[in-house]
Amino acid sequence: MRLTRIDVHQHLWPEPFLAALEDRTEPPFLRDGVLVLEGEPAARFEAGPHDPDRRRAELRADGIDRALVALSSPLGIEALPRAEAQPLLAAWHDGVFALGEPFGVWGAVARDGASARDVEALLDRGAVGVSLPAGAFVTARGVEAVLPLLHALAARGRPLLIHPGAAPLGTPAEPWWPGGRRVRRRASRRMARLRGPGAAASRHAARRVRRPGRRGAAPRGAPRRPRRPRARGVRPARVLRHVVLRAAGDRGRRRVVGIDQLVHGSDRPVLGAPPEHGLGAAGDHALRAANPARLLTGEPVALEVAA
Repeated sequence: MRLTRIDVHQHLWPEPFLAALEDRTEPPFLRDGVLVLEGEPAARFEAGPHDPDRRRAELRADGIDRALVALSSPLGIEALPRAEAQPLLAAWHDGVFALGEPFGVWGAVARDGASARDVEALLDRGAVGVSLPAGAFVTARGVEAVLPLLHALAARGRPLLIHPGAAPLGTPAEPWWPGGRRVRRRASRRMARLRGPGAAASRHAARRVRRPGRRGAAPRGAPRRPRRPRARGVRPARVLRHVVLRAAGDRGRRRVVGIDQLVHGSDRPVLGAPPEHGLGAAGDHALRAANPARLLTGEPVALEVAA
């Protein structure tokens, strides 16, 4: 039986979400087709690429059966006070869940006052997992704040998407985890370095909860050379075993990973049509079908391509 071909990383702003942004007067907000974000120059917003019918046509052209859409973390919504974030999150979730197939949803939560109940409610609603902005993992305090969310995902065997986004206020200029035992003990996680667009949050750290079955998807990245994690006493193969990396948009940067750690994510409409990966039919089957299935279910999937 043919496996479903999945794009694990897209963005789509539905009508209710656009209306909620237009109702705001403080960043982030939309006014007369112009998007205003905190600390960023105003930019023209084009709604056309977010039209669901247009996106369905693009999926067919890409040979994709299902697309998993995520909130755009650079908007900074997850970092807003809960009273401000919740109406925007509710509008986005209402819009994307109403789309139905072929769209799946990465749920999003307000970090202010977030709890395991937020994650459980999204999973019960049908989310494939939850996305968190990379800025949540910059400091030990930030990681401890989201640990209940990660434990809730682990309890249900669901994946986490770590997405580049706006850096929270007070983020150090070079946010990097010290290697001391205290931080490792408090975070209770393994180290993996991620890279992506954004301001200070373009250099950030993610750590894996030490529980069986934890899975995560990172938009970009991996240790660029095995010696970085090994210098901290961590074997690269163990670091990456439960971290899955998105394969689109790396712009030719060198990565040291196996193909079973790669999944296809186009980042539409930010990057447009994904480039040819050059990995052949078996590699394409792994990136678009077998590995995404394993990411979402936790079950191993054969990499053979049917004749």
